[in-house]
Amino acid sequence: MKKVGIFGGTFNPPHIGHLIMANEAYDALQLDEVRFMPNAIAPHKKLDDDASIENRHQMVEIAIQPYQQFRLETIELELGGISYTHHTILALKEREPDTKFYFIIGGDMIDSLHTWYKIDELIQFVQFVGVKRPGTHSTSTYDVKMIEAPLIDLSSTLIRKRLKNGGTLKFLLPDGVEDYIRKEGLYGTR
Repeated sequence: MKKVGIFGGTFNPPHIGHLIMANEAYDALQLDEVRFMPNAIAPHKKLDDDASIENRHQMVEIAIQPYQQFRLETIELELGGISYTHHTILALKEREPDTKFYFIIGGDMIDSLHTWYKIDELIQFVQFVGVKRPGTHSTSTYDVKMIEAPLIDLSSTLIRKRLKNGGTLKFLLPDGVEDYIRKEGLYGTR
């Protein structure tokens, strides 16, 4: 049976912390691949910045391009609307019945897992994989397989603030992502 990690998020923008989390899950669980899955509309976050779905999709493609263990998963973009993990996992399981899916989440999402849409049903179809994040409890009453990973206090919010304020992004973004952001004039770089 194929073992696939799903790493969903807004990726607004994708940063080096995302790549580290995905790679740590890939290695710890001996996955066949990890798919980065940008959502269409996040149920837990309001996107108030100017990166479109297409921009986020392109940035993820640029970020993961050098790594053969990473793939782009576009199912939530294809489904459109609010991206509920419940709907997504059911669609993935229908499309790939012989694949075991591991849904990779950070500490902030672990803490709020009890609020997820149809979580009691969802937990039966997917194994959640948790990676601690600084400033979170990273605990849940639901079954979350925790993995060890370097704690990096980095967020897309910090990246957007730095872009707006002209701060350094050295070592924070994957190669090519900053160039794309500046070329497209995203996050106040116009």
